Amino acid sequence: MSENRIGYNGEAAVSRKRRRCPAVTAAAGVSRPRRPSALSLRNRQGLRAEALGTDVALSDIPSDRPVLIAGPTASGKSALAERIVAAGGGVIVNADALQVYDCWRLLTARPPAAAEAALPHRLYGHVGREQAYSAGHWLREVRSVLAGGLRPVIVGGTGLYFTALTEGLAEVPPIPPGIRAEAGARLRDAGLAAMTAELDPATAARIDLRNPMRVQRAWEVLQATGRGLADWQADTGPPLLPPDRAAALLLDPGRDWLAARIDRRFDAMMAAGALDEVRALLPVWQTSAPWTRAIGAPELAAHLRGACSLPEAVAAAKTASRQYAKRQRTWFRSRMAEWQRITPA
Repeated sequence: MSENRIGYNGEAAVSRKRRRCPAVTAAAGVSRPRRPSALSLRNRQGLRAEALGTDVALSDIPSDRPVLIAGPTASGKSALAERIVAAGGGVIVNADALQVYDCWRLLTARPPAAAEAALPHRLYGHVGREQAYSAGHWLREVRSVLAGGLRPVIVGGTGLYFTALTEGLAEVPPIPPGIRAEAGARLRDAGLAAMTAELDPATAARIDLRNPMRVQRAWEVLQATGRGLADWQADTGPPLLPPDRAAALLLDPGRDWLAARIDRRFDAMMAAGALDEVRALLPVWQTSAPWTRAIGAPELAAHLRGACSLPEAVAAAKTASRQYAKRQRTWFRSRMAEWQRITPA
């Protein structure tokens, strides 16, 4: 396949190493830096880049527009962003709600440090685990990136971030720390279903009720302002970057292909030290904290606390990853119908 074809695949090695895992409550200008290829650097990290068959060439992507790349977890988004920036310049901008945290790299599939050094990256690992961070924070930071001169290639799997960017975001007042703490305690003690039952009907009909982060956010807004999140969203202003001003790409892999990729990638994470990454955070673990919701982290934490064997934890983490990918695909297909679809093969 020609070098200018879109699509790269990151894979890797395998690791293995007992009791049943408990159910988890989820809880513009163009720059051409002459640097080593980020993909080759990722290769040396043990995540080899393999070409994926697709009929879309890099030359088909307008060089004077921002690029948006969305897709489910493990579909090859970051490698594609690296390919685009390595070939045509620009800056890779994170649009993943968990890759912003400085305490994670492996489990969130954040680009390796060598890849971040090889090409310009923004909004990765820049938020402390105790720091409040929302789609509004992210959008304000993206605004500064758009004004920075380099063509942004915005990549990630958080659908809310892309919706905020391309459709607008309601200016909800800041949530007081006391209410945020109360929300975390309620989610932990009463559970997701109880918190969902306390939302206003309009908001409950609009958000992903299986996503604890979204439910908690909606609950906080209602408690802090007396207005449902859906009511606030009805007052949304114009978007920062309408889709027709960007090259919007959606990776839409087949289910079986993606499931196999998810399993291989999690094995690669384990081989690279994901268990140690969770172990280092166990002394400060807070089940209701947003940063603890990295896919696979609750399952590995359960193992480290003696609740299940390592093979059981790994199997549960892979299942959670596939379930998350299914939710992502449903979101993308319903909210990004006009985006250009790319099917890895």
